[in-house]
Amino acid sequence: MLDNISQIKNIAILGSTGSIGTQALEVVNENPDLFQVVLLTANNNADLLIQQALEFYPTHVAICDESKYGYVKEALAKTEIKVHAGHKAIVELVTLAEIHVVLTAMVGFAGLEPTIAAIRAGKDIALANKETLVVAGELITELAREHNVKILPVDSEHSAIFQCLVGEEQNPIEKIILTASGGPFRGRDAAYLANVTREDALKHPNWVMGAKITIDSASLMNKGLEVVEAKWLFDLQPAQIEVIVHPQSIIHSMVQFEDGSIKAQMGLPDMKLPIQYALGYPQRIANNFKRFGFTDYPSLTFEQPDIKTFRNLGLVFDALGAGGNMPCIVNAANEVAVAAFLNKQTGFLAMSDIIEACMQKMEFIETPALHDYMETDRQTRLLAQNLIQTLPLKALHFDTN
Repeated sequence: MLDNISQIKNIAILGSTGSIGTQALEVVNENPDLFQVVLLTANNNADLLIQQALEFYPTHVAICDESKYGYVKEALAKTEIKVHAGHKAIVELVTLAEIHVVLTAMVGFAGLEPTIAAIRAGKDIALANKETLVVAGELITELAREHNVKILPVDSEHSAIFQCLVGEEQNPIEKIILTASGGPFRGRDAAYLANVTREDALKHPNWVMGAKITIDSASLMNKGLEVVEAKWLFDLQPAQIEVIVHPQSIIHSMVQFEDGSIKAQMGLPDMKLPIQYALGYPQRIANNFKRFGFTDYPSLTFEQPDIKTFRNLGLVFDALGAGGNMPCIVNAANEVAVAAFLNKQTGFLAMSDIIEACMQKMEFIETPALHDYMETDRQTRLLAQNLIQTLPLKALHFDTN
């Protein structure tokens, strides 16, 4: 690993065409003396991957959708860029000797295997794929310790906690406080949510993100996934993690120590800042990002999340308490449910119904191995897809009385 930021870090960006990936390339572009792109991967956005390859000239590119291999190969034929296709190719490419840091910005469960391969190859991980820790947090953290690999969080909330803990290694955490914007439906009741559309849910008030994470934010599932991620990143018990709604998204999260002191990391909502911090760690890199001004935000407010209406957050805490493969079940069911909602195949509230039904019906495995996670994911997706066919489009949530 490179410890001196004056030396160029070779970066692999998994999911370079998504929201995090494109912003990471902006950071690279602004710091050409610090970062060099070695590998870019995309799921199926071949056109943008080609455009990025021609601009940043990595050694390798990979398109997960194998049907688009020929198209990408032809477009880059006059370059020396090596073109690959398929998920297995990505898993192999992250182990390349010249890579120093792997930014995992792939969406969902697909990020698990490449992250494991990169850790086993001794690469530091800039983690934007929270599902990796949600699905297999114990496995990932054990591997990181075994291979002396840093996991550097890219999520703004976990980056905030990570930054608050620098220099506090000897001081026990009493609790962490994850902040949530509340999303576009903060304060709304179930009757209102029964009729919201995908277009409504994609209008996040503060952050510009990909479609899947934006829907997760609207349902508070994103905050639930972050709770699981925080448990593994910072070696916490569920009771040490609190979620608070902070609509302005200026305080990105906080740490309370056992003397009662609270440290917070603040700034304008801009994902390029935590991306840059993860890639440049342990140094901070000067930039021209817009600065926060206190007089622009004379009032910062906080409130409790409404977990009765936004049930996903409570479901994730239940899954975390159960342990085993239960968080994996929640993640798989949620990915299917969100895709269905985005395709207008199910309603907003029905997503929670699908997740809870999968939690009830799937086999629980207390101490899963990697193959158990893989099979749990596969079977849960099938179950969730079957449930989508039977639940009413605007299903209301289960009776919780």
